[in-house]
Amino acid sequence: MITEVHPFYKHFSDVYGARWPAIFQALQNREQQVARRNLLSTNKNLAEKKWHAFPQKNELPGCYWIPQGENSTPERNSDELLDVYVMDPASVMVAKALEVQSGDRVLDMCAAPGGKSLILIESLVGEGEIFCNDMSPERRERLKKVIQQYVPRSVRDRVWVTGKDGVQFGLKEPAGFDRVLLDAPCSGERHILENTAAQEEWSPRRTEHLAARQYALLAAAFLAVKPGGRIVYSTCSISPDENDGVVQKLLKKKKTAVKLLEASLGVGGERTAAGVAYMPDRCGFGPLYFAVIEKT
Repeated sequence: MITEVHPFYKHFSDVYGARWPAIFQALQNREQQVARRNLLSTNKNLAEKKWHAFPQKNELPGCYWIPQGENSTPERNSDELLDVYVMDPASVMVAKALEVQSGDRVLDMCAAPGGKSLILIESLVGEGEIFCNDMSPERRERLKKVIQQYVPRSVRDRVWVTGKDGVQFGLKEPAGFDRVLLDAPCSGERHILENTAAQEEWSPRRTEHLAARQYALLAAAFLAVKPGGRIVYSTCSISPDENDGVVQKLLKKKKTAVKLLEASLGVGGERTAAGVAYMPDRCGFGPLYFAVIEKT
């Protein structure tokens, strides 16, 4: 159990100061989620049929807030596809920030479980292709199942599920993609608070190791994207070292070869030095961080 004397608590108390107790409490509360309509389904009557009571936000089209205690289990439509995907609303905004266009060649470098991938697939609008990659066999199987449950067969022909180490894309397919989403493996502090073993193993050094891995993946994304292409880097960490620190390292090393773009704050976002953060103490969901980078 994490108390005020635990290294985890003390570390983030130093990072966030007077705000930390509120963040710490919010991380232990159940986060708000949305039910996002499956736009690849031919069934267009979801709002009238089931979700009419959920207030919809203009910034989250097709998404409906799930009230506490409400049953949000997806159901099959008449076309045999599931009707909604339940996810953190910040994840929707991250996927939208990639601004995938019809005909793009897209890489989702660490794609499982697949909620963001579905949004990217929808954005292709009948043309282009997407590579949904995840190195973990277990996570990759979950990713495949999500694609089978939500994506029509006619669209799956342009969806490739791969199991490479993400750094390989930069080496083997330089300038091969119009858009790259890197939702990087991270500390995931919300999950640490739910796992006693993870609490016992945690140390600031783990964050340092993860940040090094995250930078290697981001550098690979930079190599893999075409000039003029876009990268969205994201994590579900509250650690500045894993967020702004990784992005700023790329900006420093690549200099004029990359440009930081100003990302939209969306619902509940707050500006950081290099990107946008959604923090549960203020918006009720997250944590989630993202930054938008263009290869010049």
